Amino acid sequence: MAKPARTLDLALGPRLNKLPLTRWLYEELRRAILERRVPPGTRLPPTRDLAAQFRVSRGVVVTAFDQLREEGYLTARVGAGTHVCANLPLSTSVRVNRVRRIQNLPAAIRGLSRSRPPRPFRAYEPDLTEFPTDVWARVASRRLRRASAALLGAGHPAGYEPLRQEIAAYLGSSRGVNCTADCVVILSGVQQGLDLFSRVLLKAGHAVWLENPGYFGAATAFRNQGANIIPVPVDEHGLDVAAGLCLGRGARAAYVTPAHQFPLGASLSLDRRLALLAWAHEASAFILEDDYDSEYRFEGHPIPALQGLDTHESVIFLGSFNKVLFPSLRLGFAVVPPVLLDSVLALRLGSDVAPPGPDQAILCDFIAEGHLGRHIRRMRNLYAARLEALQEAACKYLAGALEISSIRAGLSTAGILRNSMTSREAERLATANGIEVLGFHRFFLGKNTIEGLLMGFAGFTEREIQRGVRALAKALQSDAQTRARA
Repeated sequence: MAKPARTLDLALGPRLNKLPLTRWLYEELRRAILERRVPPGTRLPPTRDLAAQFRVSRGVVVTAFDQLREEGYLTARVGAGTHVCANLPLSTSVRVNRVRRIQNLPAAIRGLSRSRPPRPFRAYEPDLTEFPTDVWARVASRRLRRASAALLGAGHPAGYEPLRQEIAAYLGSSRGVNCTADCVVILSGVQQGLDLFSRVLLKAGHAVWLENPGYFGAATAFRNQGANIIPVPVDEHGLDVAAGLCLGRGARAAYVTPAHQFPLGASLSLDRRLALLAWAHEASAFILEDDYDSEYRFEGHPIPALQGLDTHESVIFLGSFNKVLFPSLRLGFAVVPPVLLDSVLALRLGSDVAPPGPDQAILCDFIAEGHLGRHIRRMRNLYAARLEALQEAACKYLAGALEISSIRAGLSTAGILRNSMTSREAERLATANGIEVLGFHRFFLGKNTIEGLLMGFAGFTEREIQRGVRALAKALQSDAQTRARA
């Protein structure tokens, strides 16, 4: 089927050195075709329209078209118009725009796949096929049909107030967070929050605690500010606060994942929570609490937020709907201590001004009508079964090579290597065999003290998990056999 005319896309270069009009138009059209700015098969605008657009006579356009037809760039049929040749070979003399890999990525995320569909066991990946798109569409349609001018305007830098009210109520009931809508700021996600608060709290040379191993996105945000990152070790009780005090008592901030430590999965014990809060009060420091997947805890009672224990307004609570619903939603939030609120909003106004109004209103209705709660409950049951399938398959096929954590929570889980293999080697072998995992070397600052893999299970069916475990076992065992023969 012919593509529509693309009059507005025909942006041509300037006419230089008094080049004849016909020659200029021919060369610019030819360049646009070769560079794929006008793709093969595209129907070009009528010659009268092009003549009017570029303020030349129609005869100039007709002459340029005739030459391009003779050279095979264009085809024309009576009644069908003029089209770019559908089978045009790619020119080697003209640079063609292609999707580029991002250069100079931090080492921790270098080489990560973003292909679709995802392969087992890509971390962080929710099951997008189970999202209630029909419900979201109904909510969105109803909201957009009655969208006001105020909603379509720029909005407040803190975000849409009804959504902030819903989030405050949701956090109070489900996470034990002590907040009102006035303290909630809507963000695009946790990463934007880390960037904003790094700029508010830290200057070059300031010290900040970071869990080790920990989230590389936090490390990136702190490095961008020139902060001095202090890696604080993590064990089965979470962040070792006593070690942090020895390493850097005077730090200005600390980043923690207390509900489900990333990537090992432990919960921060009560005594360490209290010790961390006491340190923050004494040092006039702030704690960045990343509550990245607390909705998905599959046994026992939900673990209340650290922020709920804070009596000195030292905790900044960060969360997101991007994994609970779908990643391209790009809506998260921060619960901000009042003393920081003005600084955060001023910085927000100097960057992206305000979050998108219609998307916030749709999410607000989705929450208020109970759809979010129902979706979370349904996915919690589904993900629990998938984690169980992963644990059972690992016991059967990976015994002696990889031990899956017994912690039942989240979208991903830790696998500890038991075969003397390094995380880097195991990740490389898995990738070579079509399996996506993240080696723990990506999360450590300095030398690894634990060798393992982060494995996502939420986005894959139980059958896919079974196949993935067998493929991973084959990859790790084949390497062991190669070593034995050597």
